[in-house]
Amino acid sequence: MKPNEVLDRFTLPNDEGEMVLSRRGKEFQIRVRGVELMNSRNHVSEDELGRFAGRMVADKPSARVLIGGLGLGYTLRSMLNASPTSVLIDIAELFPTVVRWAREHTGILAGNPLEDPRVTVFEEDVAAVIARSPGAYDAIVLDVDNGPDALFEMNAKLYKRNGLAAAKQALAPGGGLCVWSAFESPTFTRWLREVGFEAEMHTIKAHGSNHFIWLAR
Repeated sequence: MKPNEVLDRFTLPNDEGEMVLSRRGKEFQIRVRGVELMNSRNHVSEDELGRFAGRMVADKPSARVLIGGLGLGYTLRSMLNASPTSVLIDIAELFPTVVRWAREHTGILAGNPLEDPRVTVFEEDVAAVIARSPGAYDAIVLDVDNGPDALFEMNAKLYKRNGLAAAKQALAPGGGLCVWSAFESPTFTRWLREVGFEAEMHTIKAHGSNHFIWLAR
């Protein structure tokens, strides 16, 4: 087996540990506290998330979309491929180092999606972008952390009732919310409905594991 090469690492705020970018052969991984958040081998559910979101704006050529979380860029690439070419996409990534990784190391994996002129990058918390954008987006995509069962306390607020209500306020009439998760959560489905969304959960089979996507309008 080829050795695992650490390409870069940085310390997370609030004593949340380290985020590490590593590579074994042609495969890249991002880990936190030794837990693998994502890899370039298995991105089936991220691809499906982008396609779901693309269908939400398929009949809206002037749509504006917000994606929370860059990761390895697969959700963004899938969204670009699935959307009308006039759709504009804002991507909010909390950690500038992850954006730098995309430009220096991992961008080629998903066809360098940050170089697409339709994309604007905000190096900040997606919750802050949502809060200042009432009625601005036709779709919001949350691909942050592990989903509603977040590894980081700083991300948990996105998935609570107040965070979901804020996302609803940032959507234009008829807009939709797409949420990725590593875990099933009936509680999250209930919270979506309690703040006024019509919500459904889809199970995505991804190389021996199940991931989950919520679609909410």
